[in-house]
Amino acid sequence: MERIAMSQPERDELHWLKKVKDGVISQRKAAEKLGVTDRWVRKLLRRMERQGDAVVVHGLRGRPSNRKLSGEAKRQALAVLRQPDWHDFGPTFAAEQLGKQHKIQVSKETLRVWMIEAGLWRSQSRQVQEVHPWRARRSGFGELVQWDTSDHDWLEGRGPVRYLVRMIDDATSWSWGRFVESDGTRQNMGVLWEYLERNGRMVDVYTDRHSMFTVTRRAGESGEAERQADRLTQLGRALRELGIGSILAYSPQAKGRIERSFLTAQDRLVKQLRLAKVSTLESANAFLEKEYWPEWNAHFARPIADFPNHHRELTPQLDLGAVLCHAEDRVIGNDYTFSFAGHRYQIARGVVQAGMRRQRLRVEVRLDGELKARYQGQYLEIRECGAPRPAPPAKANKPVRKDHNAGGRSSWMQGFFDRPSPPLWKSIGD
Repeated sequence: MERIAMSQPERDELHWLKKVKDGVISQRKAAEKLGVTDRWVRKLLRRMERQGDAVVVHGLRGRPSNRKLSGEAKRQALAVLRQPDWHDFGPTFAAEQLGKQHKIQVSKETLRVWMIEAGLWRSQSRQVQEVHPWRARRSGFGELVQWDTSDHDWLEGRGPVRYLVRMIDDATSWSWGRFVESDGTRQNMGVLWEYLERNGRMVDVYTDRHSMFTVTRRAGESGEAERQADRLTQLGRALRELGIGSILAYSPQAKGRIERSFLTAQDRLVKQLRLAKVSTLESANAFLEKEYWPEWNAHFARPIADFPNHHRELTPQLDLGAVLCHAEDRVIGNDYTFSFAGHRYQIARGVVQAGMRRQRLRVEVRLDGELKARYQGQYLEIRECGAPRPAPPAKANKPVRKDHNAGGRSSWMQGFFDRPSPPLWKSIGD
């Protein structure tokens, strides 16, 4: 007797068909139980006379699918995945890049099976990590922007690119960022400047407690005393002048959205930079702007058009160069000079005002290195003390006199006593 493998629903279907065949229930009752029409029940009964119990088994069972990929597509995909540049690709990302770069369209699950069979991928056990409370996303685009830096060998030794400064919107996951030379205040200000020019001023930023964003509490100082002191870093001052709130996280998990996005970038972006043969900071930033961010925002972010935009536009009165800089206050001396960074600077005579001595002015070091001084909202003309003054224009030289006194010695007495003189008698007589 032939054995037929059946699932439980197929056994139940065969049970009702046999009851109809034995006359226990009507065809209409069986159709209700099976969720089909009376006509389909009659058709199954006629097939049952020819096929027996196998009537409830689908005819395509055991046959290859009509949409099965050809062996040639599998061979081409595995040949690409065996190349050195693809050695660490997972099934999901590999399926995307095979379709994008080699026009091999295969689902990630099919590719996962192929890679496991070829020994190119091993399934990983999923372990429960430490659980942190869930926090709802913000409701608007620009309401909260998470801001952080990832230190990673992005070019795998092909170039000196280690720091990716990134900003990701909490509501939509829309992202923007730049590779920078170092994780410093100046570089982070530059990335913030670009974000502001693209989108406007966000409501709040969510950062870690790096020394760029907060001043460490002094030993023995209470929280209330710290709040009253109101000590700010240069970035903290800039955010306050821009009207942007600052929220400081107490753990990496608190800003989990940007931390997880860095894990994704360290997997995907590294491989994309490898395939694109990127080896310099400039080309890496060009790849970010033209390839990675558009692809990320299209693939992982929610459409920003579906959310209210909470960004505030930049007004003409807001000078980003004067805000995103290193700014300090200095006291003007009685001689209208001030000191800064170990140098002394003189305020030009033409801009000196009454009552300026012993008053404070603001010194700004712009991101391009230019030094400016501002007093009561007006920028002053300054120069470094001791610096050589600009040379005056050269005057045209007078023609040299031919009878000039060379060396301070006179020559009119030369040969005086050698000249012939008149007789003495004649001189007396005269």
